Amino acid sequence: MRSGKGGRHRGDPLAASWKPRPEEETAGDGSRRGGGNRRTRRGWSRYGWGVYAIPVLLVLTVFAVLRVPGENSDQDRRAESTGNSSSEDRAAVATEGNKGRKYPDDIDSAKLPPGAPIPKQGSGTFRTVPGSTQPAGSGELYRYTVEIEEGVQLTEGNDSFGRLVQQTLADPRGWTNPRGGNISVQRVGPDGPEPDFRVTLVSRNTAREVCGYGDGLPYDSSCHIEGRAYISAARWVRGAIAFDGDIGTYRRYVVTHEVGHFFGNDHVPCGAQGELAPVMMQQTFSVSNDVLHRLNERVSQGTEIPANGFECKPNAWPFPLGNKPN
Repeated sequence: MRSGKGGRHRGDPLAASWKPRPEEETAGDGSRRGGGNRRTRRGWSRYGWGVYAIPVLLVLTVFAVLRVPGENSDQDRRAESTGNSSSEDRAAVATEGNKGRKYPDDIDSAKLPPGAPIPKQGSGTFRTVPGSTQPAGSGELYRYTVEIEEGVQLTEGNDSFGRLVQQTLADPRGWTNPRGGNISVQRVGPDGPEPDFRVTLVSRNTAREVCGYGDGLPYDSSCHIEGRAYISAARWVRGAIAFDGDIGTYRRYVVTHEVGHFFGNDHVPCGAQGELAPVMMQQTFSVSNDVLHRLNERVSQGTEIPANGFECKPNAWPFPLGNKPN
């Protein structure tokens, strides 16, 4: 999913997650802008006892009996109770409120697969992972950094995330392929020049908050917003059902897909029955056009996906044959 402006093509928002909430758009420094919850607090006046006690009790009794139903509805109580809740709790409340909008969690291929424990909560701040490379590819140079949200820890070590991102973006099957528009990329470290885009691993809760989980469909996703590819740690650890347990290929896919949005690429459908899926197909949710058509009917991603019965095979690359001719 994609949203926001890329360094190569700067256009209208298009989320690689479900569309992010406007009040939670990212600022230029990567922080999220948004208003906090307000809670209504009711105070009680203190009355002296004696002659005032009975009238006060009578007033309270009459209020309780004559109170209009619905003035303090379940929705009001939920709004008050979320004042100190986690982002996952807020997403759950938002999703519950969307039930009337026909967003049931009924598409199995879009659900997060079972598996290893996932990093659920981070600090909301990001650190740049040390590491740099020489430019890969030829043509206009785009520099990038690899980041991880503070508090997110991978069992295989956080350096593994940087290595895989670096290998993926330098692969000749990716965006540096000559047929990709004369693009070259270079990883820079925390003390290097200002990057053109960032690839950031974030906790499940942060991905849900930033990528619009509560305002869209109830499925974990990654997204691109304003030059930052937010990679959901939940998906990084568990992958997607469409990839049938091939976690390595899925990880390369999600990096390539989200960075593809930075380079101005929109979502596309499966082109023909049984072919490799285009990398800009929403393979996190399905490799079936019919399924993606249903998803896009619920929350438009700005791309028409035909319900034509085509189903592709999972694929991580825009040019899967590399430098070989088609």
